Amino acid sequence: MADWILLALVGSATYLLLQKSVARLSKVPWRILWLVMMMPPLIWVLGRQVFQYEMPPLLMLGLFLASYFTSMTLVRRGRLRPPTAGSQPGAENTSPVAGSDRESLLEAEEEKEDSAADLASATLVHTPISEVPREKLNHCFPWNVFYLQSVEYRPQAIICRGNLRADPTEAYERVQRNVENTFGKRFLVVLQEGFAGKPFFALVPNPAARRSLTRQQEWPLLALGLLLFTFWTTLTAGAQAAGVGPDRLLHLPSLLKGLPYAVGILAILGSHEGIRYWVARRHGIKTSLPYFIPVPFVLGTFGAFIELKEPVPNRKVLFDIAIAGPLAGSLVALAMLLLGLSFSAPGDPPAVPEGQPTPISFHRIDPRLSVLLAILARMVLGDQLQPGQVIDLHPLAFAGWLGLVVIAFNLVPVGQLDGGHIVHAVYGQQMGANVGRVARWLVLLLALTVQPWLLLWALLLFVISSADEPALNDVTELDEGRDLLGLGMLTLLVLILLPVPPFLQSWLALA
Repeated sequence: MADWILLALVGSATYLLLQKSVARLSKVPWRILWLVMMMPPLIWVLGRQVFQYEMPPLLMLGLFLASYFTSMTLVRRGRLRPPTAGSQPGAENTSPVAGSDRESLLEAEEEKEDSAADLASATLVHTPISEVPREKLNHCFPWNVFYLQSVEYRPQAIICRGNLRADPTEAYERVQRNVENTFGKRFLVVLQEGFAGKPFFALVPNPAARRSLTRQQEWPLLALGLLLFTFWTTLTAGAQAAGVGPDRLLHLPSLLKGLPYAVGILAILGSHEGIRYWVARRHGIKTSLPYFIPVPFVLGTFGAFIELKEPVPNRKVLFDIAIAGPLAGSLVALAMLLLGLSFSAPGDPPAVPEGQPTPISFHRIDPRLSVLLAILARMVLGDQLQPGQVIDLHPLAFAGWLGLVVIAFNLVPVGQLDGGHIVHAVYGQQMGANVGRVARWLVLLLALTVQPWLLLWALLLFVISSADEPALNDVTELDEGRDLLGLGMLTLLVLILLPVPPFLQSWLALA
């Protein structure tokens, strides 16, 4: 039954993501893409549940690779590329690159430019961009700040190429102020690195200009209702994990046995989203209220989220918003895990067939599952934890551990996850996308070898785009303090997800 539930969740998430993203970027019907991407998990579940056949990891990996490359081929061949019309004289590329090499370079640069234009493509203001006079654009770009060389009029943006002659922050502020004085709120100004690291400006239609007279509605009652419902679902999940039967969930003393787990998991999720909400507001970015996601089974919740309603102005703000949630959530989760471990007790592992890993459950966890968990368990339990033993986790400890796992999932440096935002802010959008492509395969390799409980998340990472949306000023780099903090959070990700290697097991006396 659990396999079918997981398949439904993966299928629903894939369906919604493809419907919102790929459907407007490719001529290939996104339902066909959905079927191609869902083939490996469908075959895996059918094999386990219908034919009682456990598919070998290598065969599963081969099916997954075939599905991935087939879907990527379909997307690229059916990619919708708007024609470039109305190019001004002098826009031609005079680089000494010929033939197919030149075409490949131009295609790479167009993809970068299209990512900038995608900021407003979902709510495009339908105005004739091609009628914007070149003379007005010239006044927006002082020659001593950004020497404008060429202008390209596209359906979704005006691409302005030239030479950057000032500090990126100063140049962006000058150009943005000039554009606002000339065109009002009609355009958002994007400064992004193009091919070979050469910055360019893009003027995209401002979605706020279209809805300036309509006030976006908040839903405080909905947010409160979801919070209360999530409290109920996590309370029942915690009670069941404590051994309360389904027929006793309406008995208040029995139900309250799940209170440590419910309070713990809501505190972690609430601190994660609450601090992100506060940081975004402090930087002047409009955002939705935090919304919790209740589910009436297993863990009781699928987390919480907020939605940014405005573009991020620069990479520093992007970093601050991305790092705030995992940093606050991990501190709360670590405190709960340490406190909960003091109420936990070591025990003998359950009997399992030889060669099989110790199963993961609410009650008993092998400390060798995670480097961080092993170190904290040895710190708190000391000599009570003998080699080969598992830990019977207190509900508060399990809530802390689960919170760290969820934070680790969100720190994977892929696309619009917090980890993807952090890598983008530290290294730039293009490097962040490359890191995301590699990270997906590393997590999948980890899941197929030593951490099978990561398989579902590893598959979901391939549904998420590896490229993050650019900030408005996507060129100005971070300071050293933010760089170090970002690397520290990525180190936390590794410590949570990696199992304890043999040499460290001996040092910690776990084997």
